[in-house]
Amino acid sequence: MYFDAAVAAFQQIFTPPFRRVFIKTLALTFLLLIGFFIGAEKLFVAWLVLPYAWLTTVLSVIVGLSVVVGLAFAITPVSFIVAGFFFDELAAIVEAGVDPSGPVGKTPPLGDVVRVAAKFTLVAVLVNLLALVLLLVPGVNAIVFFLANAYLFGRGYFELAALRYRTIEDVDAMRRLYGLQIFIAGLFVSGLAAVPVVNLLVPLFGAAFMVRVHKGLSRRFAG
Repeated sequence: MYFDAAVAAFQQIFTPPFRRVFIKTLALTFLLLIGFFIGAEKLFVAWLVLPYAWLTTVLSVIVGLSVVVGLAFAITPVSFIVAGFFFDELAAIVEAGVDPSGPVGKTPPLGDVVRVAAKFTLVAVLVNLLALVLLLVPGVNAIVFFLANAYLFGRGYFELAALRYRTIEDVDAMRRLYGLQIFIAGLFVSGLAAVPVVNLLVPLFGAAFMVRVHKGLSRRFAG
């Protein structure tokens, strides 16, 4: 189920409807990442007061480089925030193609979306801080980062897809029941997120892929 769904999702992100959304997601992603970079650097410079100008300059450069590294870890929460803005638009396109005669998904209540986004962001920050600490442990950090993002992307995108059809309580129950399957699906999204530049496609791929995964699991859940 996963491989076929991933191939179909990847092919769909290059179709005209998805390309139109991609321009918007790309612009928003860059704005958020640039805002993160500038904000972090300005915050440090404003806080840093040293008696020697050269030392301030050296530390500013080091902090700038550290923030650049931090951008890699910011991709996960940022891409999910971007996905949240356009998920319904993308999901409706996918659903119409996958199951045109099936039930139509509805935009979930704002409170439920905010709840999902808040949980995702909190967990993403904690997990990525752990991965950042593990940068000192070569090899282990990459594995932890990959598996952590698989969990985060799997859970986050699945919940957004499921909320179009279910209450938040049913979504939680379904996620607990199919936790392993959702994690495996998250590995595909995490794999794409690990590829520089290509990871800009994550919001589109995550939506197209997880809508299909939810459809497949829904048949089991209903049965």
